[in-house]
Amino acid sequence: SALPGVELRVVDDRGHEVSGDDSGEICVRGDNVFVGYWPNRDGGPDEAGWFATGDVGYLDDEGDLYLVDRKRELVIVSGFNVYPTEVEDVIGAPDDESGEAVVAYVVPQDGVTMPAEQLAAVVDRHCADRLARFKRPREIHVVEELPHSVTGKVAKGRLRSVQRRRAMGLL
Repeated sequence: SALPGVELRVVDDRGHEVSGDDSGEICVRGDNVFVGYWPNRDGGPDEAGWFATGDVGYLDDEGDLYLVDRKRELVIVSGFNVYPTEVEDVIGAPDDESGEAVVAYVVPQDGVTMPAEQLAAVVDRHCADRLARFKRPREIHVVEELPHSVTGKVAKGRLRSVQRRRAMGLL
């Protein structure tokens, strides 16, 4: 729930409030909200005072807010939204047919000795059983480790770079 004096809403790409457990961008309004950068108030709230946070989430029936992901991490496959946290940590890659495709990088657990192709097939079957078709990774790459930022998060920008080089035939 929002703090006293702060309003909260979750909106779709057109700025309309979403309902139920649909995810959308979290917007806040209140006296304590950032007003924008000096001198023009760039990057601040819209005319009605709503500030788009860049975070994606949903409100449950009791009004509690659940964070899903960051909006910039969104992958759009054939017009459908796929949030990387729904498929663990994935990235989006350009795709001529669907706009973007989900690409997964998998690190085997210690002790797993099966060949990369076999492990990728196991992951693919697992995803097929649990995810809508548009959320399933189109490509699965088995790697020894994932790149991490200084804060310990997966450095998805570096993975996107690897994916671009792969698409250009450089890997």
